[in-house]
Amino acid sequence: MALSDVKVKAATLSADKKQIKLSDSGGLYLLVNSSGKYWRLKYRFAGKEKALSIGVYPQTSLKEARNKRDAARKLLENNIDPSHNKQVERRRAIAESQSATFEGVARELIEKKKGRWSSGYTKSTQSRLERHVFPWLGSMGIADIEAPDVLSVIQRVEKRGTIEMAHRLKMLCGQVFRYGVATGRIKSDPCRDLKGALTPLITTHYATITEPNKVGELLRAIEGFEGTFVVQCALRITPYVFLRPGELRHGEWIEIDLEAAEWRIPAEKMKMKEMHIVPLSKQVVAILRDLQPVTGAGKYVFPSIRNSSRPMSENTVNASLRRIGYDKSEMCAHGFRAMASTLLHEHGWKSDIIERQLAHKEGNAIKGAYNHARHLPERRKMMQDWADYLDKLKAGAEVVSITSGKG
Repeated sequence: MALSDVKVKAATLSADKKQIKLSDSGGLYLLVNSSGKYWRLKYRFAGKEKALSIGVYPQTSLKEARNKRDAARKLLENNIDPSHNKQVERRRAIAESQSATFEGVARELIEKKKGRWSSGYTKSTQSRLERHVFPWLGSMGIADIEAPDVLSVIQRVEKRGTIEMAHRLKMLCGQVFRYGVATGRIKSDPCRDLKGALTPLITTHYATITEPNKVGELLRAIEGFEGTFVVQCALRITPYVFLRPGELRHGEWIEIDLEAAEWRIPAEKMKMKEMHIVPLSKQVVAILRDLQPVTGAGKYVFPSIRNSSRPMSENTVNASLRRIGYDKSEMCAHGFRAMASTLLHEHGWKSDIIERQLAHKEGNAIKGAYNHARHLPERRKMMQDWADYLDKLKAGAEVVSITSGKG
């Protein structure tokens, strides 16, 4: 006889029995023992008798137990073992729950970036998150984390006086949240609401990167930038030519001779008010040839997206660096000049050649006269070697050097 709500509620265990089974229908029964009342489904699969746990009474009512029994019977009709299916679903639920935590999303991001990040940067990123963030935010659902939660964690570091590390952690958390947005786990990055919440970084120099492996990471990130084609080209060219941001964005096609591989910038555009020659490497010429059909009919090499008669915004390159995950304390558009100066000096190029290519003012007035072409052959060699060096770093070379053609 089928069970009723009254029978289920009234079912009790007599003193002389350890357990009893009350049958319903379709294999469903109620197991009553000293611990409580449990719903079970008896069935056969692949010639073996099995039992499936369906729920605990009263949390699972008779009606709910019957619904679960019917669902299990449908699985059997499709030759699926309900017990095995339950285990699979449980593992999937656990995996989904873990992947939806801050730590789960962060580790997924790190795994995804391994191929583009150096092993050293990957380890340092993981270590910083494990030490400073995961103990407090790691187990939280990423969708449940709000700006004050992130701030309280970062301020633990800030209060120790390590302001730069606090800003770096904010950047790392922002990367995780933005990945969470991109993969549909959350709708917005709470780090955006932390602007101005941390003690400002006091910097006396333009933020730059000079460690070769990290330069390679930056170049790979630039290569993966997904902005407009014009901005892509501007961002890709910047490390090769290391011009001041204003000099780059005001570049005009009339100043560039792709056949001669030269960019001659008029004196009025230069900070030092002297014409400047930029020898163009093969890499830069290739980028400009790709760009020419797009903007070559206009005045500017890198025109504004809103008005082609004007150059792109002065903050475009910096904004692009932010988009690929580099905080202003880590890298800025002007920092490519410091990067080039540091690494070229380290690899033995003469200071006169480097300074001339950076268009820095020379102290001696006579030496400075007609000096726009000074060291031009050596500068051509240096600029091509520099471009080749950057490409090797971008390709992931562990140790490379600029060895040929030093002045």
